[in-house]
Amino acid sequence: MQILTNDTQIGIIGLGYVGLPLAVEFGKHYPTLGFDINEGRIAELRDGVDHTLEVDSEELQAAHRLRFSTALDDLRAVTVYIVTVPTPIDAHKQPDLTPLQRASELLGTVIKHGDIAIFESTVYPGATEEYCVPIIEQVSGLLFNRDFFIGYSPERINPGDKEHRLTTITKVTSGSTPAAADLVDALYGSIIKAGTHKAASIKVAEAAKVIENTQRDLNIALMNELAIIFNKMDIDTEDVLKAAGTKWNFLPFRPGLVGGHCIGVDPYYLTHKAESLGYHPQVILAGRRINDNMGHYVVGQLVKQMLKRRIQIDGARILVLGLAFKENCPDLRNTKVVSIVDELREYNVTVDVYDPWVSADSAQHEYGITPIAAPSAGCYDAIVLAVAHRQFREIGAAGLRAFGKPEHVLYDLKYVLEQAASDIRL
Repeated sequence: MQILTNDTQIGIIGLGYVGLPLAVEFGKHYPTLGFDINEGRIAELRDGVDHTLEVDSEELQAAHRLRFSTALDDLRAVTVYIVTVPTPIDAHKQPDLTPLQRASELLGTVIKHGDIAIFESTVYPGATEEYCVPIIEQVSGLLFNRDFFIGYSPERINPGDKEHRLTTITKVTSGSTPAAADLVDALYGSIIKAGTHKAASIKVAEAAKVIENTQRDLNIALMNELAIIFNKMDIDTEDVLKAAGTKWNFLPFRPGLVGGHCIGVDPYYLTHKAESLGYHPQVILAGRRINDNMGHYVVGQLVKQMLKRRIQIDGARILVLGLAFKENCPDLRNTKVVSIVDELREYNVTVDVYDPWVSADSAQHEYGITPIAAPSAGCYDAIVLAVAHRQFREIGAAGLRAFGKPEHVLYDLKYVLEQAASDIRL
């Protein structure tokens, strides 16, 4: 197997929220090829533009050894491949390994004797060696751990977070042999300021990633269930959490919609693997059911409040503020705000969605929703503050209420406003 040098050729396959920051950091130190099949994506990056807003033009320029390509032949010079393709779920909440399959097939056409392929995509424990490796072997004709080697280093990118960046988050590493593990660890250690943690095996690294988000998912599910209970008791959930939070070891989770590319998806990879082994997870899936149902619950609460105010539901006009899955970020992947919009439309209401962060074209393409350019004053029977973008915080309660008719309901899902400033909170 090769030795890591300053001239080691690195190839990043997939230039989304995970792949691009990785390519930029490696491109500051090593000859790095950023590869993506999306020609539009490559064109914008060559122009110094990143629509995900994870990397700015100055950072792209600083990666002086980074180049971009859609040409498969350009990958043949690479000796260290890093795969950062998405791993979504399908309509039945089962792992969709199609992107991983295609990436493995692509690797099989370019990987050479002595090369190493490192996967960062979130998977169930065992997927890298049991699913990806056989595909690479079949397409390449090479033998695993003799002709080529495998590593796994789970991504920990937090979209929109300017404090916890790639280089400031400890990186878990692993390899298919001790030598491969050492190479992977040294490679990431050369760019990660926070340091690395070399896991005992690839399966351990895969499992560590999938439980990181499963743990968060379950904690948020608990908060959501508590919010439902406290609402029935006419107790403000935020008041309860502030009081409980005075204890030093109380965890500061909050209720809310659970979307995005990780937390709302990763637990299904773990439960899929568990069920294939004959074990039916109970706690994990219970938490998933609670979180997946929160859009339905939110709309139910809103409609009840509107009826109490004698606001006509049929034909009402409702403003939803925010569509991205989290604040101050254009990421639309698996956003659960869509579940609120879909549920509201079943009541025959007109729903306007406003989000200054997201691309209108992307929203239309992904969900059939065209966000409005700006909400008009005095037009809405209800306003749902669904995402805590800084623009909405800056508008304030009075500014938000100005969008409503004289009689309207303001629902604050994100605790942006003081309790008395909104009509209903989660």
